[in-house]
Amino acid sequence: MSDIPQDLRFTRSHEWLRALPDGTVEIGISDHAQRALGDLVFVELPDVGRNLSVGEACAVVESVKAASDVYTPIAGAVVAVNSQLQQTPELINREPYAGGWLFRLRPTSSVQAVGLLSASEYQVLEAQG
Repeated sequence: MSDIPQDLRFTRSHEWLRALPDGTVEIGISDHAQRALGDLVFVELPDVGRNLSVGEACAVVESVKAASDVYTPIAGAVVAVNSQLQQTPELINREPYAGGWLFRLRPTSSVQAVGLLSASEYQVLEAQG
């Protein structure tokens, strides 16, 4: 089981989000997800300015084993992407909850979206496999 930051909220499909002080939200994949994928070799990020709906596939993370879609946990407009991941996708493997974030968006609704799990709730899900 991983050490999960308590300020994050999670989806059942292993995406996380963190509310930032400027009102934007940072989104990435969980430590559990990156471990399941293995060594990441490629990341496709959404375009800045793109409007996303809840649950929309908006990014792809690819490992030596598989490619996986990333779904946005809340609706909003993409305001930044982690361009470091284009050269060093393995940053997600090393720092899934810090330097390995994927993109930031300005939410169109409350960050307290329905269906998001707290860190402790996600830890229970993670423990179940």
